[in-house]
Amino acid sequence: MSANLKPAGAAMGDDLIHDQNAGIERLLEIMRRLRDPETGCPWDVEQTFQTIAPYTIEEAYEVADAIEREDWTELEGELGDLLLQSVYHTAIGEEAGHFSFHSVVTNISNKMVDRHPHVFGDESRDKSAEQQTRDWEAIKAAERAGKAQKGALDGVAMNLPALLRAVKLQKRAARVGFDWPETAQVIDKIKEEAAELVEARDTMGHDEMVDEMGDLLFVVANLARHLGVEPEEALRRTNAKFTRRFSAIEATLAQDGKRPQDSTLEEMDALWNAVKAQEKATRN
Repeated sequence: MSANLKPAGAAMGDDLIHDQNAGIERLLEIMRRLRDPETGCPWDVEQTFQTIAPYTIEEAYEVADAIEREDWTELEGELGDLLLQSVYHTAIGEEAGHFSFHSVVTNISNKMVDRHPHVFGDESRDKSAEQQTRDWEAIKAAERAGKAQKGALDGVAMNLPALLRAVKLQKRAARVGFDWPETAQVIDKIKEEAAELVEARDTMGHDEMVDEMGDLLFVVANLARHLGVEPEEALRRTNAKFTRRFSAIEATLAQDGKRPQDSTLEEMDALWNAVKAQEKATRN
């Protein structure tokens, strides 16, 4: 065979790779070629579920960031990056004989049909959002029972961000009655945990302080749940607010040829309060 000729399958694969209208099948073929042990990219060939997982998490956060900034052009690109992660994992799974991209698609399609009997089945759509949520959770509980997940907390992913996992654990516990009935009781618990953190700081070691700090954060997350606030969203907002205000402090100091490290805490605090007051006046 001439060096310039390729097997028919490879030629067809090339046609698919360069066909911009081929959709998901094009991307699957690109991944197959990247992972080919003989002709693929050495870096891509070496990757495993474990090495790709951090990138998957990172891409999910970048999707959330684009949504937060309402940058729809960037969101399109970030969603593509996140889709690539699914294709990557399914390629690795198919090579190992665990599953394929198409079996993954079938699985999630079946799940969505099963979990929406009021849309795809005979149940009535005339339900409140609260009732639909209860029905959804009942279906999920039945699915967990089918997987031999006996405990109320079984199936909550270990590698979720800690704040998000705390809320999910609390929701699971609340479903079986382990929850404070009143928000005031959660606030009282926050005061109790804060006092225990102070005691640990004053009389105990670092490990005890870590434990008490974790307890305090856990109860704060519980308060957010009781108030109907997503703690991750609330903290992201505060992070953005802190960044915005501190950047304003830096900009104001720079006008005088100064940096934060050249200033006093009192000076920076005054600038902070000025920025805060300006933001409040703008909102009003």
